[in-house]
Amino acid sequence: MADEQLTTIGRCHVCKRTFAFVPDAVTTVMIDPETGLPPGFTVLGTFREPTPEAVARSVREPVCPACVDRAERFRKLAAPPAPRLDTWWRGDS
Repeated sequence: MADEQLTTIGRCHVCKRTFAFVPDAVTTVMIDPETGLPPGFTVLGTFREPTPEAVARSVREPVCPACVDRAERFRKLAAPPAPRLDTWWRGDS
């Protein structure tokens, strides 16, 4: 039984649902406790270089698999693959 990993019950930082997870294998996001946002993000949704203090005080918060799946689907929809362009040829002129 030494290979079994202990599960923990915690709250997803995104949807606030309670879920069981293995602490070493769960997807996490770094959150600055003072702002409630990832370091470097502003309340307007813009990004700036995070200060070393903000990174130092940030903690890793777990994210449930359902939220990770939703984020992946959103990423695929928001950035579709580039259209394939065939080579252009002049024809007989």
